[in-house]
Amino acid sequence: MRFLLVLFIAVPIIEMMVLIKVGQLLGALSTIALVLLTAAVGYALIKQQGFATLQRAQQKIRGGEVPAPEIAEGLFLAVGGALLLTPGFVTDALGFCCLIPALRAGLVARGLKRFVAPASPPPPARGDNGETIEGEFRREK
Repeated sequence: MRFLLVLFIAVPIIEMMVLIKVGQLLGALSTIALVLLTAAVGYALIKQQGFATLQRAQQKIRGGEVPAPEIAEGLFLAVGGALLLTPGFVTDALGFCCLIPALRAGLVARGLKRFVAPASPPPPARGDNGETIEGEFRREK
């Protein structure tokens, strides 16, 4: 929890420092235009990749599969979109990192391995002496 507090304090300070430095180099209007341009490009990319991810998820659902990777990618895209719409160059850089498909897929695969338990088959039925009982059955009315 303390990490988030530090993050919420540090990120705006860093953003202001970077914006002031860029503003000194390019001028105020150019800096504002650049911030707006990154937001517009980011919005277009998020929209495109979000629809592609949604289509893949729908295909998996139709195929009877759980779209866990697509859900995680959607989360990355939502975070990336929020970062891109936040004014500043540092958050834009982090937001664009969320849009790199190879990076996003690697992080999703790593996260799913870490947080999703593999499905295990049910244990075999055992008799009183610990031996496996095999057979067939039929229900009679």
